[in-house]
Amino acid sequence: MLVLTLASLVTACFAQTGASSDPEQAFGKQINVNWFYGSYIPRAVPLVSLNPPQRFQLYIRQTFTTPGIYIKTTLFALHDQITDSEPEWGSGFGGFVKCFGNRQIQFVLQNSVTSLGDGMLGWEPRYDRCRCDGVWPRTRQALVRNFVTYARTDISLRPQPMPEHGTFSAYAHATTLEPGNASWQVRGYQAAITQVFIGAGMNWIGEFGPEIGRVLHTRRKGSGHSDDEQCPIWRACVRCAETVLGGLGTAWDFVHRTGTLGSRQSASAMHVCHVGGDAAIR
Repeated sequence: MLVLTLASLVTACFAQTGASSDPEQAFGKQINVNWFYGSYIPRAVPLVSLNPPQRFQLYIRQTFTTPGIYIKTTLFALHDQITDSEPEWGSGFGGFVKCFGNRQIQFVLQNSVTSLGDGMLGWEPRYDRCRCDGVWPRTRQALVRNFVTYARTDISLRPQPMPEHGTFSAYAHATTLEPGNASWQVRGYQAAITQVFIGAGMNWIGEFGPEIGRVLHTRRKGSGHSDDEQCPIWRACVRCAETVLGGLGTAWDFVHRTGTLGSRQSASAMHVCHVGGDAAIR
C-alpha cells in the first residue's frame, strides 16, 4: 500500500510533464516509453512490428535511460527498508543501498528476460492503445492485452507469458542475494501472480494516460472542477476505478479473514492435539 500511495503521488507530480510530451501528437512515432506505465503505441500511430535495432533501443530506454525504472527502484527500496524486510542489511544508509541494488537487479533482469523472449519469438512488446471509443471497450482492451499480444502482424494474436516469465526469473534470482535464502519457487510464483494484476493496471493507466494527464494538468492550473465534472470519459474512468478498487478491497478482506480464520483453526487444532497428547501420557 505504501508503494502504491507513493507512486500515485509521484504520478501527480509528473503529470504536467507527461501531458506536455504526449506522443499522441507525434504521428508515426513507434518507440514511446512513459516513465510510469512503460512502452505503448498511440492511437494515431499504426502498429508496425519493430526490427532488431528498434527493439534494442526500446529495451535500453525501458531499462536504463528513463526515470521510471529508478523511481520504481527507489520506492520499492524505501518500502523494503521501512518494513525491515531484510533486517540483516541494517536500517541505515548502507542497508538502503543494498535494498536499492537488489531491487535494481530484479527490475533489470525482469526487463531483460521479457525483452529477450519477445525478441526471439517476434512478439509485440508494446501496449497499443485501443482505436475505439468508450470507457468499457477501452478497459476491455487493456485487460485482454495483458494476456495476449501480436505476432509479427497486427492480426495474429498469441498468449503473452513473457512478463510473468521475466518477473519469475527476477524474483527467483533475488533469493540468491537475500539473507536467509528464501524459497525461490515461492518467491517466483508469488511475483508472477502479482505481475498479472500489475500488468492489467499499468495497461489501464496507459490506455487512459492522455485523459488522466490532461485532467491532472488542468487541475494544477487551477481552472476549477466544473470542466472535469462535466467530462463523461473522466466520470466513467472514476467509476471504473472505484469499482476495481472496491473489488480488490473486498477480495483482500476475504483473503485476510480466511487466512486469519485458518491460522486460528490451526492453532486450535494444535492445542487440542497437545491436550490430547498430555491426557494420553497421563
